[in-house]
Amino acid sequence: MEVESFVSRTLELLQEERGAEIEETRAWQENLSLKNLQQKGVCLLKLQIGSQRTGMHGRLLVSFEPRKSVGPSVLPSHGFGPGDIVGLYESEACSQPNQLCSGVVTRVTQASITVAFDEKHDSLNLESDGLYNIMKLANDVTYKRLTHALNCLNGYRNGPAAHLISVLFGYSEPGTLSQDALEWFNTGLDTSQKEAVSFALSQKDVAIIHGPPGTGKTTTVVEVILQAVKQGQKVLCSAPSNVAVDNLVERLAKCKAKVLRLGHPARLLESIQKHSLDAVLAQSDNKNIIADVRKDMDKAFSQIKKVRDKGQKSSLRREISELRKELRSREAMAITQILKRASVILATNTGASDDGPLKYLPSEHFDLVVIDECAQALESSCWIALLKARKCILAGDYKQLPPTIKSQNAAAKGLSVSLMERLIQKYGDSVVRMLTTQYRMNSAIMQWASEQMYKGKLTAHPSVEKHLLRDLAGVAHVQETSMPLLLVDTAGCGLNEMEDTDEQSKGNQGEVDIVALHVKTLTEAGVQAKDIAVIAPYNLQVDLLRQKLSNEYPDLEIKSVDGFQGREKEAVLLSLVRSNRKGEVGFLAEDRRINVAVTRARRQLVVVCDSQTVRNHAFLKSLVDYMSEHGEVRTAFEYLDDLVPENYPHDVKDEQNKIKASSAKTKARNQQGKRGETKHKKVSESRNKGNGQSKDDAHLLPKPKTDDQVETQIKKEEMRQQLLTFLDNQNEAELQFPSSLNAHERLLVHQLCEELELKHVSKGTGKQRHITVSKRVAEPEEGVEEESVSTRPEIQTPEEQEENESNAQPLKPALDLKSLHLERMRREQEKREAKIQSKRMETEHKDSKGPIMKKNKGITKGKGKMKAGAVDIAAAAKADDDFEALIDAVVKAESVCGFTKCKASVLTLGQLCVYCNRQYCLSHHIPEVHGCGDKAKVQARMRISKEGVLYAGSGQKDKSMDPNKKAYLQRKLDSKLKDMASQRKSKSKEKEQ
Repeated sequence: MEVESFVSRTLELLQEERGAEIEETRAWQENLSLKNLQQKGVCLLKLQIGSQRTGMHGRLLVSFEPRKSVGPSVLPSHGFGPGDIVGLYESEACSQPNQLCSGVVTRVTQASITVAFDEKHDSLNLESDGLYNIMKLANDVTYKRLTHALNCLNGYRNGPAAHLISVLFGYSEPGTLSQDALEWFNTGLDTSQKEAVSFALSQKDVAIIHGPPGTGKTTTVVEVILQAVKQGQKVLCSAPSNVAVDNLVERLAKCKAKVLRLGHPARLLESIQKHSLDAVLAQSDNKNIIADVRKDMDKAFSQIKKVRDKGQKSSLRREISELRKELRSREAMAITQILKRASVILATNTGASDDGPLKYLPSEHFDLVVIDECAQALESSCWIALLKARKCILAGDYKQLPPTIKSQNAAAKGLSVSLMERLIQKYGDSVVRMLTTQYRMNSAIMQWASEQMYKGKLTAHPSVEKHLLRDLAGVAHVQETSMPLLLVDTAGCGLNEMEDTDEQSKGNQGEVDIVALHVKTLTEAGVQAKDIAVIAPYNLQVDLLRQKLSNEYPDLEIKSVDGFQGREKEAVLLSLVRSNRKGEVGFLAEDRRINVAVTRARRQLVVVCDSQTVRNHAFLKSLVDYMSEHGEVRTAFEYLDDLVPENYPHDVKDEQNKIKASSAKTKARNQQGKRGETKHKKVSESRNKGNGQSKDDAHLLPKPKTDDQVETQIKKEEMRQQLLTFLDNQNEAELQFPSSLNAHERLLVHQLCEELELKHVSKGTGKQRHITVSKRVAEPEEGVEEESVSTRPEIQTPEEQEENESNAQPLKPALDLKSLHLERMRREQEKREAKIQSKRMETEHKDSKGPIMKKNKGITKGKGKMKAGAVDIAAAAKADDDFEALIDAVVKAESVCGFTKCKASVLTLGQLCVYCNRQYCLSHHIPEVHGCGDKAKVQARMRISKEGVLYAGSGQKDKSMDPNKKAYLQRKLDSKLKDMASQRKSKSKEKEQ
């Protein structure tokens, strides 16, 4: 690869990335109100000045605070951090024309935010009682530094990095050096770590240390730096984030190395503040002189605001300029001495630029550049540091997330390819040493990532190989703390994802509820909230999780997968969010993102997902399959009692089609019962033979934990036989399964009850959780009263659905009614049969139609709001009834409103109730009026759980305003408010005059 082509292409991609960042900021400013911008965390409104002072290099430091007269003096939730570029505006707006100036955030606390302004803003007149807005801007400083580094690379000729550039671009081959035996600073290094250190020191130009999660990469890098310092080398160490740099500073400081941390003190961890340049400078010999100069500047700043005379102001400005020159001279001298005394200088990649303190050092000062977390950094940012030394050592893991890039087009063209990844593709293992012993995860958690991402080379150290949550101090020994892997499967439970169209993000409220319940279980078992992390790939899901959990568990860490990279917790709960009919997984298809998510856990990993959706992606399928085989598998039914299985009801067009469908369903049930008996015989045979396995309903159940599939199938058939015996026993009204059943066996009971149309409900929690099974009532009228969360639609396998569809052929009306009549007869209780029979005999001397109708009145029970319909007439009929009279009664029942005492005809104007399948007049067609209110509520719950919409026109999506219209109205309102504000100001001035 030629340097010129690399530089030109990278500059174009950086320009495209910069454009995407600016466009995002501009779109926010134009289309969103100030209040919405503050909610997004990119804007802070109506702040007042708390203090002003002079900082390092003569910069003006202004602290902004919330108004003390309005509510608590705490800043709202925001995304500002040290190093961010911000614009300062008057309180009326945040548009570009109204920007007063720009600055850099240096310090952020709960009650204030401090911004540094350059000396060019000396004339800035900020009123102490004025109100200001602060908005985050695109960071042009970083862009300028990256561009400058690339231009320097393009024109680099005779500096210390000349040969290194030749190697990194393939003009020369990497060389080696002779290496003496090492005396280790850290005697606890494992074999792969020692090999990596020796290899890195023996390379002449470049060495790469590949450190998978938990393998002690930072420990290895620290040993490399200490060995290099021992050899008399000056080391420049950088990383893409402040956190990574501070971590290295802490570790090196413990080893008594002479370290110096560059960067604003506000960006650094409190524990390493004393190693920052500002802190060391404050302890230098020149500190008193520098402090005096700063005091004189602060005094001049205060005087310039008080004087009215222009001549005095001009004189004070000249004095400030002279003081600033003296301050720079004194600081430069002191900084140069401090930099030369340090053995290791640490900074972020962009903080190592020549426009910072390093400009005071000669070009040949550094012997070695170490870049940690190199795989997460843009290659152009690495070149800022690489141009300062003859040799580089890169450390990181290119199997985790790449650099964050806003422009997807620029990322696709190669901007997201890191220097580390490019060199490994070019030179392979000749420049790489991989760490293979990990010290973080239980072996069960580690094994999947090892096989999928690291060629199976990782091994767990004995100290962590078997550790579990129950081994922590104060944690109870319960089932939830005794498993390293738990998969909570929401497939078929109706917990579909929701979508925020404004954010283009995804959320899943059902998974939020499941996560909350598991967090509660862990904390009740004694696990500290600070040892638990909840992560999700989507920001909308993170917001939902925080709303649910943050108040109750303040120490619980809830972050996106990208934001949690490099972290670890004892227990990690991962919500994958995606659950849809199309099987779309979105950017979950990024394998490295899932690798990061899984490898954050130390003792327990919990994955909540819809297995049917995520199995459409091969990498995610491998994760689900691995957890199903090696971990505990549970269904969402075990966490949320009010779930309704996902079943998409068909629209009912007329009663005749419903009768035909009911007949076909009855016939299918009869055949299903025969199939169940046949399967039972086959399983009995397999029990004798010791092999063979039924695949009935296999796609509905997660893989059981046991390896003996035949034993599981036998258990299922035993349960089926127990339920069939209960169904045939007319004297037994309820059947209870013991609490000794495990989670998988309870799932089998639920599935079998759905097949046999039995009511089933889980009761109790924890070890007392058991299932109660009862029979369903034959009449739809009584079913209205008893409908509850335990009654669930029938779940059928694809084979059964196909068979039902083939059987649901148009049949003659007589055959349909007769089939339905025989089925109902088999299920009726003896008391009901005797009662109906006695009433039929009392009216046998009347006309042939009369008895049937009176008999129907006897059937109607409950609140008496509905007349007998076609199905009830057929159910109440006997084998010796006149069939023609039965048909006439059905026709008459269907031509009159089904509401009791209502005789209105529904032949012309009638409404069919989809819950009881009866015709009603316009006065009684509402479900709550004629008695189907409970069923309507259940149906509504199902629809809300699946679609998030109760009826056409409802829901958040339909209520949202068109963004263009909203932006137009907002601009119109802002303009009007601005005009009114200007009018108010002019009036106040007139009064003063």
